[in-house]
Amino acid sequence: MDETVAEYIRRTVLKIPREEIKAMLQKWGFLSESQLQSINFRQIKENISQDVVQLCEENSADIKQAAVLDIIYNHIYPNKRVWSVYQMTKTAEETEFFDLTDFKKKFKRRLRSALKHVTINFREYEDHAIWIRIAWGTPYTKPNQYKTSYVVYHSQTPYVFISASVLKSNLPLLCQALVVASNYHDIREMELRSHSLNSLKDIVFKRYSQNFQTYYPRPLQERKVAPENADLRIIQENISEKERIQRVNREVFGDGPQPKLEFAQYRLETMFKSDPKMDVLDKKEPFRCLVKFSSPHLLESLKSLAPAGMADAPLSPLLTCIPQKARNYFKIREKKGVFPESFVSP
Repeated sequence: MDETVAEYIRRTVLKIPREEIKAMLQKWGFLSESQLQSINFRQIKENISQDVVQLCEENSADIKQAAVLDIIYNHIYPNKRVWSVYQMTKTAEETEFFDLTDFKKKFKRRLRSALKHVTINFREYEDHAIWIRIAWGTPYTKPNQYKTSYVVYHSQTPYVFISASVLKSNLPLLCQALVVASNYHDIREMELRSHSLNSLKDIVFKRYSQNFQTYYPRPLQERKVAPENADLRIIQENISEKERIQRVNREVFGDGPQPKLEFAQYRLETMFKSDPKMDVLDKKEPFRCLVKFSSPHLLESLKSLAPAGMADAPLSPLLTCIPQKARNYFKIREKKGVFPESFVSP
């Protein structure tokens, strides 16, 4: 077994929590049950990793088997990586039968025609998700197994989840290969990014329930209050206001936890308003800007603004409809200069 393969397997085993090493090696399936029983999983991880490497040497493991172990690790711990959502589009609406063998062949051919030194591994899971691991090299160096890109593609949808390598220059090659292999016409990045792959899937596949704003606050009616009842009235108003905020927040965000989104951005377009006599603008052109949001848990942060007294309830639809905006992003971009109301600043 090559020394680089042995070192890569050793490092992969060291990343796994000790109590889960045996179960993950069983999912890997490269070592026999008798070989697994010969390992003392109660010893320190360094010794466990050395034992695993020794058994892999007996089985003549190569980089292909080592890559499969890495895919299993990333499938179990997807939150160790940062994921971005991409959407592919077709010129025609007809649906085509998806052939996994044909997809793999086209994907490999496209990448290897552009870059000779590249390692590509596939693994299909039961939810129709195809996990692809790509280790990139250069025209003069072998693939770097520690700087990999990951792709999760659901064959029944146009959505692709990519965790790009630190080698950003290879991302266009990866996107081209995906478009060609899946018979789509174009691919563009959506404005969503997170460590939580499942939360991104919940958003784009609409697998979570979010209510959209239908509540509009009514102005309070003034009523005369006797001086001796003033304090009691203030306390009652505070309680009522807190209940109102919680009720409105529940109507907007729903009862369940929000998907874990860490980054979102979208474009705003509005007309600049000024006194015509001031003649500030010679041309009546819209004012455009790019709005970016980032937080360890963006949607939960927005949900907590009103209860914390940091914003009025209900929040602006510009904030509460971020997931919906992301799903409609490409429809909006295709209509040049046309933005829905929720994108236009008042």
